[in-house]
Amino acid sequence: MEGTFVAIGDSFTEGLDDPYPDGSHRGWADRFAEMAAAHNPDFRYANLAIRGRLLGEVIEEQMPEAIAMRPDLVSIAAGGNDLLRPGSDPDKLAAQFEDAVERLQEAGCRVLMFTGFDPIVFPFIRLVRGRAAAYNMHLRAIADSRGCDLVDMWAMRILCDRRAWSADRLHLTSQAHHRVALRACEVLGVPVAEDWRAPYPSPAPLPEWLSARREDLDWVRAYAWPWIQRRLARTSSGAHRAAKRPELLPVTSLGAATQQP
Repeated sequence: MEGTFVAIGDSFTEGLDDPYPDGSHRGWADRFAEMAAAHNPDFRYANLAIRGRLLGEVIEEQMPEAIAMRPDLVSIAAGGNDLLRPGSDPDKLAAQFEDAVERLQEAGCRVLMFTGFDPIVFPFIRLVRGRAAAYNMHLRAIADSRGCDLVDMWAMRILCDRRAWSADRLHLTSQAHHRVALRACEVLGVPVAEDWRAPYPSPAPLPEWLSARREDLDWVRAYAWPWIQRRLARTSSGAHRAAKRPELLPVTSLGAATQQP
C-alpha cells in the first residue's frame, strides 16, 4: 500500500455523521487510513474535504493543495451537492471531474474515485435518482478509460437500507462509513478481516404508512427546509470551515483511533 494518502471532497469524505467521542468527525477516510496503516506504520494521511462543497470548489480549493503534497494516493468524491440543485447537468459535471482526474494523474497520483449511492431509500431525495445514475455512468467510464480505482457505492446494496443513513438522510451512519472503508480496502488491495457485504443482524423493520409520513414531515422541518433556506441565502453548511486534517500526518495522530464501529 502506498505511503501517503490525501482525501478531497465534501461531507461524505469529511466524515459526517460518524462522530468521535469528542464530537469531531471520523468517516470512511479516517477508517481507511487506520486500516492501511495497520500494514504500513509509516503511512501518512491528510483530509482536505469540507461539507457542502460543490465539485468546482473541490477542484479549485482542495486539489492544488493535494497535488502540492505529492501524495501517492488521492481520493476524490464530489458532485453530489451539485446534483441536489435544480438544473444541474451530469454531463457537464462529468467533464469537470475528468479534467480533475487528468490533472491528478499528471501529477503522479494514483486516483481513487467514488460513484454516488442509490438514493432510492427515501422519498424526495430519490427525485434526483435519474441524474445521479447518469453521473455515475460517466464516473464509471472515466475510471475505466483512465485506469482509476473505483468504489461503486451504487452497487453496494447494503447501503439501500434505512439503517445505513443518519437522521438527515444524506449522511452515512458510523457502521455504513465502516463498510465503505472496507470496500475501499478491497478495491485497493489492503487486507482486512471483515466483509463489507455482511448482512445486518436482523431484517430492517418496515415503518407503518402513517409513521413513515410523520417521519418524512419531521425530516422536512428539521433538514430539508433549512437546506432550502441556505440555498436561497446562497450560503453553505461548510461556509468558513477549514479542512479537519490539512497536513500529511501519521495515522497515530488521529483522534480516538481505537474507537469501534
